[in-house]
Amino acid sequence: MVYTNKPMVYQFMQATSHPRPRRGAPGLPLYVQIAESLLERIESGELKPGERLPPERELSQSLGVNRMTLRQALHNLQAQGLLVRRQGDGTYVAESKIERQAGKLVPFTKGMERRGYAPGAKVLTFERRLAEAAIAKELSLRVSAPIYDVRRLRFIKQEPVMLESFVLPVARFPDFEHFDLAKRSVYEILETEYGVKISRARQSLEPTLAMEYEAKLLKILVGAPLMLETRLAFDKEDQPVEYGRDLYRGDRFRFVTETAPLE
Repeated sequence: MVYTNKPMVYQFMQATSHPRPRRGAPGLPLYVQIAESLLERIESGELKPGERLPPERELSQSLGVNRMTLRQALHNLQAQGLLVRRQGDGTYVAESKIERQAGKLVPFTKGMERRGYAPGAKVLTFERRLAEAAIAKELSLRVSAPIYDVRRLRFIKQEPVMLESFVLPVARFPDFEHFDLAKRSVYEILETEYGVKISRARQSLEPTLAMEYEAKLLKILVGAPLMLETRLAFDKEDQPVEYGRDLYRGDRFRFVTETAPLE
């Protein structure tokens, strides 16, 4: 939904001119109360994905707060990936997030296809180089062993949503550069062309912020929230095969996991 007409502004301001009871206890900073009020409206569906918020000046006046307080509240929600600020175009409610299972090894292509999306990829760099000590240790290689170092930009509906980086040993996967990584899944290539099936991975998740390089590629603002997934994948013989570091847009993905029974 695009915010373009005054009736919509009036309706929004009418809805926000009398803030609802807050989730938090009395005494919470005003910007936190405003953020929680907006969060309630997002979660209830009153503010829909893709909907544009009124300009800061009008919104701050309707809420009876200064623009600095309002900006703190909006920044709070942006940091959670619930709002998206587009340079020169305003602030929008983020699209519904795609869930990724943090406790399962699901390749990006397969995971998106299961949800009905047609994932895409663009190869940014494909380099054959020598492994430094840290990578050699992860992949159980000698230092300076040849490796493939690849970066791809991943898309959903032609929107860039993930920056993928992975390393493979050249000795185990000769001529890997001959395959079309813009159209094929890496794990599918490893299994089909080399007979190597990934059976498990050790993964970690860390929140981070977009630097200028990532922001430009993912079409987000510098400082926007990202989730870094670091992965070491193993084959059926439990030998390390691939080391990867993927950056997911925080406004497009949510990582979930099922907890074990209470001890």
